[in-house]
Amino acid sequence: MDFDQLIENATKKSKQTIAIAAAAAPDILETVSKAIEVGMADFLLFGNKPEVEGILEDVYPSLIQHPGIEMIHTESDEEAAFLAVKSVHDKKARVLMKGNLSTSIILKAVLNKENGLRAGRVLSHVAVFELPNYKKWIFLTDAAMNIAPDLEQKAEIIRNAVSVANALGITMPKVAPLAALELVNPAMSATIDAAVLTQMNRRGQIENCIVDGPLALDNAISAIAAEHKGVKGEVAGDADILLVPAIEVGNVLYKSLVYFANAKVGAVLAGAAAPIVLTSRADSAESKLYSLALAIESITSMNDIR
Repeated sequence: MDFDQLIENATKKSKQTIAIAAAAAPDILETVSKAIEVGMADFLLFGNKPEVEGILEDVYPSLIQHPGIEMIHTESDEEAAFLAVKSVHDKKARVLMKGNLSTSIILKAVLNKENGLRAGRVLSHVAVFELPNYKKWIFLTDAAMNIAPDLEQKAEIIRNAVSVANALGITMPKVAPLAALELVNPAMSATIDAAVLTQMNRRGQIENCIVDGPLALDNAISAIAAEHKGVKGEVAGDADILLVPAIEVGNVLYKSLVYFANAKVGAVLAGAAAPIVLTSRADSAESKLYSLALAIESITSMNDIR
């Protein structure tokens, strides 16, 4: 499967509603336009209604009265975030998308005890890459949410990524906890965590996947490199999910794949009671559309709202 097929799959499902907090931004409304055009979803747009309408009048006038779009006026980013999250909590929408507002504001609403989207799990960012010259999708986690996860947080991050991989039809994804080398070194905590995560997987504490590490990046994705270095195992050279030891590693790898390798990417925040799309102004409208399709595909793998 590639992203074009993922979008096609999303359009074939029963149409879902996406709630966008602070929708008054040209890049966000471009994504809405593309999603409406392919019949992917309906939208609840929370934000300054005159500003939203002004952008639509200038660029997408046909969307102002579109039956798949409902605009809800709010006086502040905080109100937009609260109402967008509440609409997902109340199942008026199935996916939450961040618009033109601070991540901290929308996460505060997500973590609200009464009307938020808590599911008792660590929230983590899962990016999915389609590379021009690679044999399959690569999942990368966590490049945007958890700064320096401890062992148990890494286990939860793996579980979240596995749920997204499962939603895309990968029933037993291979997980590579990355480090600078493939041997346990007491001076390098990433190698110790990787070895413990491997053992946790073997003893059934992390399920529905195969975890093996530590692995350096080359040994995780290249069978030739793994063979050359004598690294054996079910994951070596064939990893689906790359677990990074810290956010800096994930951030650099994410951007390297996009800017150097021309990868297509979609991403979702997993671990909540519904999929969350955290957008960046640097993301293309195409990438945002991929993220929406990924979120729609991930709905069935998320926990029900409690």
